[in-house]
Amino acid sequence: MYRIQISGNNYGDDEVGLHYQIHRGIGLHHGEAIKAGLPFKVNIFVGGPPSLTVASIMPLPEGMPELSFAGLLGGHRLPLVCRPGAFPIPAEADFCITGTVVPDKLLEEGPFGDHVGYYSLAHDFPYLKVEEVLHRNGAIWPFTTVGRPPQEDTSFGTFIHELTDALIPTVLPGIKGVHAVDAAGVHPLLLAIGSERYLPYVDSKEPMELLTQANAILGQGQLSLAKYLFIAAIEDNPPDIHNVQEFICFMLKRIDWKRDLHFQTCTTIDTLDYTGSALNKGSKVVIAAVGEEKRALATELPSGFSIPEGFHSPEICIPGVMAVSAPPSNGARGKQDSAIEEFCRFYENGNGLPDSIPLIAVVDDSDFTARTLNNFLWVLFTRSNPATDIYGINSKTDCKHWGCSGPLVIDARIKPYHSPVLEEDPAVVKRIEEMAAEGGPLYGLF
Repeated sequence: MYRIQISGNNYGDDEVGLHYQIHRGIGLHHGEAIKAGLPFKVNIFVGGPPSLTVASIMPLPEGMPELSFAGLLGGHRLPLVCRPGAFPIPAEADFCITGTVVPDKLLEEGPFGDHVGYYSLAHDFPYLKVEEVLHRNGAIWPFTTVGRPPQEDTSFGTFIHELTDALIPTVLPGIKGVHAVDAAGVHPLLLAIGSERYLPYVDSKEPMELLTQANAILGQGQLSLAKYLFIAAIEDNPPDIHNVQEFICFMLKRIDWKRDLHFQTCTTIDTLDYTGSALNKGSKVVIAAVGEEKRALATELPSGFSIPEGFHSPEICIPGVMAVSAPPSNGARGKQDSAIEEFCRFYENGNGLPDSIPLIAVVDDSDFTARTLNNFLWVLFTRSNPATDIYGINSKTDCKHWGCSGPLVIDARIKPYHSPVLEEDPAVVKRIEEMAAEGGPLYGLF
């Protein structure tokens, strides 16, 4: 499923914009067309049977056609309209836009609100020269709304988990489960349960096979878009990965920040994520922990601790995690912030925090962040890029491995280069509410 812009910007009457997210298949076809020097023909389907919509967003293995999967999911072959010299068209699709991608030209596409709760800004993307617009009898143009989760696409994500959970161990040996956390915008946060089978005869445990499995997860299709990956071992009896707070707390009780952080820098991230160094560019971190509990987690603020000047309003978000309000960020893209480094130094100079608070989130509004679990997940993981926004108290680099002996500090403030938070347009809200009122065309639908 792709975003298609059918009006606005500098598109002609016969042009539509195509938003190519990385790690999707269309780029492969485009590349082959460029090499072959052939026109790149595209059919865009809108609506149709639910199985077609689900198939379009499924993380299918490369080479498996979405049309084939839609037939499998729907329980019958998908009826197609086949015309001489043209691509087949699903007979039950409401609309089909046909055309050719201009191979060597780009046009500005966007901005649009997106499912992570922010705007994706205008960028140059390929576009389609439209040849025909076809529709079935009684066609309906479907619509949805996007924004900070939960939204309608939350239901799609839940259904995808139901379909794929049992398959994960067959694709990724040793992995028992994977959960892309909807409240954190799906791609920014991934929770996983793996296995530690390398040295069953050794009592002292540290992440080994988990790291191999983490690399496999981050090399697997859309899972490779994950920015933060928390992975625990099944041998330690972790909680259900769909119980997000419990799982994160399980990890925080066992984590050794000196050892258990593993970064990938200068890599690809989701096209919709603006926390990185450029469009599609950023970093990832694997957080892997095994073994016995190392600490109890604080459920209330410790008494008598100090806080640096300019920072204020500490709050406990979930056990073991403290949010602190900070001055607005003026940090530059791809650079660490001296104010957060100074914050960490403050606690290295005799103002230490207890071990029961292993994680500190530096945010714009600690009250908002700590108010709900979903607020915490959304703020922390959508507003930080691991390589630039993770800091540590008493941090050290040893043979290129970075870690810290005190709490981990994540700068989850909105940065000057981030895309803005999605805002509802009051006029549009009013118009939709009127259409949804009794007697309106959307009455009874929502």
